Amino acid sequence: MDSSSIDAFLFDLDGTLLDSDDQSVRSLARRIRFLRDPHSTARRLVMAAETPGNALMTLVDILGLDGPLMGFTNRLHHWRGLRSPSNFLMVPETAPALHALARRYRLAVVTTRGRRHAAAFLAQFDLTPLFEVLVTRESTWRLKPHPAPVRHAAQALGLPPERCAMVGDTTVDVRSARRAGAWAVAVLCGFGGQRELERAGAHLILPSPAHLPDTFL
Repeated sequence: MDSSSIDAFLFDLDGTLLDSDDQSVRSLARRIRFLRDPHSTARRLVMAAETPGNALMTLVDILGLDGPLMGFTNRLHHWRGLRSPSNFLMVPETAPALHALARRYRLAVVTTRGRRHAAAFLAQFDLTPLFEVLVTRESTWRLKPHPAPVRHAAQALGLPPERCAMVGDTTVDVRSARRAGAWAVAVLCGFGGQRELERAGAHLILPSPAHLPDTFL
């Protein structure tokens, strides 16, 4: 995998660019502090919810229940301790890396967050001009780990998936990329572990997106 094989980077948000995962863990750990190791247990539970959560959102979308269940989704976000759209945190050193990459590559977001939250995150850190395409849970019928979101982003960019690299922190992102025929770049700043990301088929594993310029520029 080298820079000559890639024209665009597609970024997941939570745990990749947006530092929300640790806060989710801390919020849940406080609620299960009666357990022996609440932090480790909370981390495993939040990670285990990733794929079923995506599947649930897909089912909700197919059944047309988005409206009735939106209140439940908002309460779930509050329970997980996710930041409001006006108070996001970014993974350290990520912004300079994105600006550097944008001088050579095309950038897109591929997230299971809603468009309003995704757009608010980009706007808060003045990143909106860097990203040509924003693929959210409203953009496709199927969500990651299905390949549809990655393929949708590639099509919107006018590129074949094999010229795109999906950057994400979980096996959900890796599997979505591999199934779409894109490159899979995993980062360790979120919930994914080295071994599970390797088993899922990541082509490259980096500590965080901040290390992308060192590899591709």
